[in-house]
Amino acid sequence: RYAFQYAKQNGRRQVAAIHKANIMKLADGLFLRCCRETAAQFPDIQYKELIVDNASMQLVIRPESFDILLLPNLYGDIVSDLAAGLVGGLGIVPGANMGETHAVFEAVHGSAPDIAGQGKANPTALMLSAVMLLIHLGETNAANTLQGAIEKVYREGKHLTGDVGGSASTEEFTEAVIRTIKG
Repeated sequence: RYAFQYAKQNGRRQVAAIHKANIMKLADGLFLRCCRETAAQFPDIQYKELIVDNASMQLVIRPESFDILLLPNLYGDIVSDLAAGLVGGLGIVPGANMGETHAVFEAVHGSAPDIAGQGKANPTALMLSAVMLLIHLGETNAANTLQGAIEKVYREGKHLTGDVGGSASTEEFTEAVIRTIKG
């Protein structure tokens, strides 16, 4: 339901349910049944279904043909990492887990314990997750300010972390974003 509500509230045009119901007949069959029932309640939103194998290929070849992807957890974990690779890596991709009454916002890459304390982590994903949280809370101005600062730091290209072609540390990137916000 959240995917369709989000589409309606944000002027999005399409929800694609990604599945493997040809093999996982019961679990993914139930998923598709629920998707179809919900889609029927949102006639203004285009709804389509794709098998996860084909959807993965289409996402690489024609990412612009997708708007909102709706996947069960297992496929979502895999396809979100694939999509992250298309836009620069896990270090820049925010995440949200939406429930009916609660929401959790986090960087999709996890805590990266292998580089903890080394100043190598890209904080962009966490910052963009904060942008999503602020939007969720109705703090649009704060969200726009933070997102605008992040985008400006990327455009300038002087304080980017190693995973996106720079040499800045986590702290240096963060300080650049803070300076940009402060003006």
